[in-house]
This record gives sequence, structure tokens and C-alpha cells, in this order.
Amino acid sequence: MTFNSWEFLLFYPIVALLYFVLPRKLKWPMLLVASYYFYACYQAELTVLIFGTTLISWIASNIISRTDNKRVKKLWLSITLIVCFGVLFFYKYFNFLSGSVTGVINMLGGEVSAFEMKLLLPVGISFYTFQTLSYVIDVYRGEVEPERNFFFYALFVSFFPQLVAGPIERPGNLVPQLKEPHRFTVDNGIKGGKHMLVGFFKKICVADLISVYVNAVYNDVESASAVGIIIATVLFAVQIYCDFSGYTDIAIGCARVMGIRLMKNFDHPYTAKTVKEFWSRWHISLSTWFKDYLYIPLGGNRCKKPRAMFNIFVVFLVSGLWHGANWTFVIWGVVHAIYQIIGTLTIPYRNSLIRRIGISPDSLPIAFIRRTVTFILVCFAWIFFRANTVGEAGIIMEKLFSTGWNVTISGTLTHMGLDTVAIAMTALSIITLVMLDRMVTYEDERDTSDILVRDASFVYLIWIILFAWALLLSKDMMSTFIYFQF
Repeated sequence: MTFNSWEFLLFYPIVALLYFVLPRKLKWPMLLVASYYFYACYQAELTVLIFGTTLISWIASNIISRTDNKRVKKLWLSITLIVCFGVLFFYKYFNFLSGSVTGVINMLGGEVSAFEMKLLLPVGISFYTFQTLSYVIDVYRGEVEPERNFFFYALFVSFFPQLVAGPIERPGNLVPQLKEPHRFTVDNGIKGGKHMLVGFFKKICVADLISVYVNAVYNDVESASAVGIIIATVLFAVQIYCDFSGYTDIAIGCARVMGIRLMKNFDHPYTAKTVKEFWSRWHISLSTWFKDYLYIPLGGNRCKKPRAMFNIFVVFLVSGLWHGANWTFVIWGVVHAIYQIIGTLTIPYRNSLIRRIGISPDSLPIAFIRRTVTFILVCFAWIFFRANTVGEAGIIMEKLFSTGWNVTISGTLTHMGLDTVAIAMTALSIITLVMLDRMVTYEDERDTSDILVRDASFVYLIWIILFAWALLLSKDMMSTFIYFQF
């Protein structure tokens, strides 16, 4: 069951209705059952994994909180790390590591066959693993009190709106809210509903629409031209943003209707003026997780410059691996690490140059140039993220920098399937997206007393989404969310 399925349109209203009509003591048990059912609809046989990691982390957190023995605390923290990362590594990275080692041996002259296992990647394993780890680490640090009720803690880990693709919630934010006796309010209903509508629009009317044109290039790089690669990469930047932030918007909306506020995961990332700022706006829950649990423990920027640069490199290398068991993701992470290191090292020179020129770095022309350069850098990195293999990424680089400029724009558009109507639909969807995204961003600042009258446009939005949904289903073009594979 995915958000963009007819089953979810039946599942969610029933869960929300039960949440508001059931007595307080039955609300969270119902949510727990609903969350496990939601996950079981994906992979029923793998619910044992999320249950197992939940159980281990709960036992560890309670033992850690009840002892003053530092060795015991470290022991149980280590057990949790080994179990959670062990499960994550086995299911997500075993075949990747086996294939990589075999490839290196064969490249050096050996003859070894790759040993691979038929493993089914558990949906959302990277997300719920990080959520359980942040809980145990926070308890170990003494920042949160452990939850004594195992089943309530299980709800924190498995809360269905953000279970599969985040945001990665911290216990200090979500656990207290799950314990509160929420009642339905018009404000929460309208604002939550709007988030959901915008999320559905991003996924169905933008991401799924332009994925066809992106796939036409990236699934056939041999026939692609440099112009086609550039167009497809820019479209992929839009696609992955709409796909992932669309999921987040639906998750935030689902929770908001029930009175629960999940953390913001995106904040107009493509308006960033630097790559560093981009990462403060993109997948915020993951960026802050790495900052709090990896970057700062490594020493952050409180050490000598070479070590600080090393810390940045490690964080983005791990971030690339987190996204997938493929060397393309590793390269993507390394590229962003290089961006960050160069950006950090050149700050004094940039500031000196700006002072000499006498132009404010936030002036409109300079800000426009900085945003454009940042977007180009991010899009270049997206090439490695989207490429199916390292070999195909190499072909793309070759076409971009040497051999791929001998095809006309009209021929490229025809190859991608972008006729006049398709271009118009794509442009209209993106323009509408920008307006809706801004509208939802500032939603909490608005008065909802007469919102139904002022925002009748959302009624039309519902019909647009339903029409696009039916059209995609009829053509068997519905797709799962990209970040489900992570």
C-alpha cells in the first residue's frame, strides 16, 4: 500500500475516523495496529525485522537508563549499533560488497565468481533503523527518558505516515505528541488536507509525468545527446524533489489532520545560494541526523582544518552509501563532499573578493548568480545519483564533455517524447508546483476562519489530481516513491 494507491484512500480515512472516535486509551493501540498493517501491506514477512530492531533498541535503552555502570551502558549501546547496522548491512549491502570485492579480485587477475544471495530489500529499513538508533543514543546521552511501555515505543518507530520514507523523527518531538489526547479541529483538518493535496500533486502531476522523459534518456544513454542529458538532468532534479518532498508533504498532512506535527523535511532547496545551504534545506531530517550523530562526534569543525575536511568527507561518503548499495551513490556523495570542502576552504577568499568589489552578496544580481551556480552544481551531482551504473555515468560524462553535441534540440526533444503538448503540460505543472509549494510553506501563518471560501482553488486541485491519477492508472504509469528503495 503506497500513498498514491486507491487502497490508501480507503485506509487513511478509516484510521483517522477511528483515531477521533475511540477513547483516549485505545487511540495509540489502534495506531500501532494500523501502522504494522500498513507496513505488512508492503512486505508482511519482513515485519519481523522492524519488530526485532524495535525490541532490541527498547531493551537496550531501558537497561542503559537504569544503570550507572558506564561499561554496561557502552555494552548495550554497542549491541544496539551492531544489531541495527548488522541487519541494515546484510539486507542492503551484502550483495554490493560481495560483488565489489569479487570485481576487484578479478581485475587483479584472479578468477572468482560473485557470491550473491536472493535478498528482498526491506522497505524503509534505512529510515526506521536511523530512528531507533537516534532514540538509543539520546537515552545513552541522557537527553531523553526511555519509554517504559514497549508497545508505545513500537508506535514511535512504526508510525505509518513517516515509516517508509521519513522524515526521520527524533523521540523528543514525536513521542510526547503521540501521548497527547488530540481532537479534530478545522484548522488541523484544512492545513493537513492541503499538505496532502500538494503532496499528491507533486507526485502524480509532476514527478510521475516527467519521469517518462527522464527515463527516455537515462535508460538509453548510448542514444542520448548532450542536450538531452542536460534537459533530462534538470527534469530529474524536479522529479526527485517532487517525488520525495511529495511523500513528505503527504506524511506531514496525514499526521497534521490527527493533530501531530512532523518536522519539516524540505525548505525550497533549489533556492539555496551555496551547496552547504542546499543541504540545510534538502532532506533536513537526514542532514541533521548526520550532523548530530556522526559529524559532531567526529569532531565537527572544532578541530584542525585537515581533520575538519576529513569529517565532512566521511559524512558525505556515508550519506552516499545510505542512499543505496551502488557505486553511483558513493560517487554522488563524494562529489558533494568535494563541493563542501572547496566551499569551506574558499570562504575567506570569497569574502575578501566581495569586500573589494563592494557588492552585497545578497544583492539581487549576485544572489541570482549564486543560486544558478549552486543549482548547476547540484544537477551535475544528480547525474551520478540517477545513472543506472558507473559505466553509464562514464558514457554520460563523455557525451557531455566531448562527443554528444552533434544532435539538434528538436531531434533531442523528439527522442525524449517531448512534443509541444508535453512541454506545455510539463511547464504548467512546474509553475503550478511553485505556487502551491509557497502556499503550503506559509500555511501556518494564515487564518483559517474563512479559508474554505478564499481557497476554492483547492477544490479544482482535487479534481486535477483525481483526473491525473485515473489517467496514470489507466496507462499503467503509476510508480512507487523513489526513496522507498533507500
